[in-house]
Amino acid sequence: MTTPVRGRTLRSRLLAYITNAANRLRAAWSGLATAQTRLLNRLARVRPGRTAPARIRAAVSEFNQAIADFNRDAGSFTDRWASVDLPSIYRDGATSMLALAERFGARFTWTVNHQAHVMALSAQYFTDLTSRIQEAIRRARSFLRAAQDAARSRTQRFNSARLRREHPLDTVIYADNARHPVTSWALAAITWQAVTTANTGACRTALDELGVHYLEVRDGADCGWETHESDDKADRTLRTVQDALAHPTSHPHCVREFLPRMDLIGRTNITSGAAL
Repeated sequence: MTTPVRGRTLRSRLLAYITNAANRLRAAWSGLATAQTRLLNRLARVRPGRTAPARIRAAVSEFNQAIADFNRDAGSFTDRWASVDLPSIYRDGATSMLALAERFGARFTWTVNHQAHVMALSAQYFTDLTSRIQEAIRRARSFLRAAQDAARSRTQRFNSARLRREHPLDTVIYADNARHPVTSWALAAITWQAVTTANTGACRTALDELGVHYLEVRDGADCGWETHESDDKADRTLRTVQDALAHPTSHPHCVREFLPRMDLIGRTNITSGAAL
């Protein structure tokens, strides 16, 4: 039987998943950034002469291996995160909802609906992470070409600082072209995915297994419903399950939780967003 997962236990398990996953992502990127530093140092020591081409080739080969290692490690993480961890997180959210409804004898099962929803989330987040990995590989190869050309040039001094500045491999690029440190991106992305998945599991269980129409929201005092800055505040409000499924989180580090209002089953005259 699945062990019920309640409030603090769910949060502690989520934190463990998030911490472990973010650390694995950061470690993969850290290896790439370390390889960049090593390549720059090796190429900076190359001087024109008979041995220069061989030394450049050796340094380039080593960096290409680092790219392959990054692709392997980051890809392995993404495969496990999407196929194992996210389904486990979804199940924990579902069993937490059952426990909060005091359905301690209830057992979570992977119904067709649950399978469809977790598969959709896993596929979406797998694609999101994979696109980040492929972008990092593209940028690493672009850096390698630039560094190789600079090392071979006989007309200008090899400028490690400029190459690092123009090709920072310890960052990710957002849609607005802003660069963000991998450390902050990894934590934000993984937290968003984990909390969204857990809350989706909880909300689907409230609707499908419990027949609940309204959920009580617990959130940060200043957190808005649709986005963190929304005037419509989330904490201590009632929301329909459909609204909760549309907005399981509102920002990357959201701490939103949902409680089942069993006492309101059958009620249909409550405005979603009403304050408690």
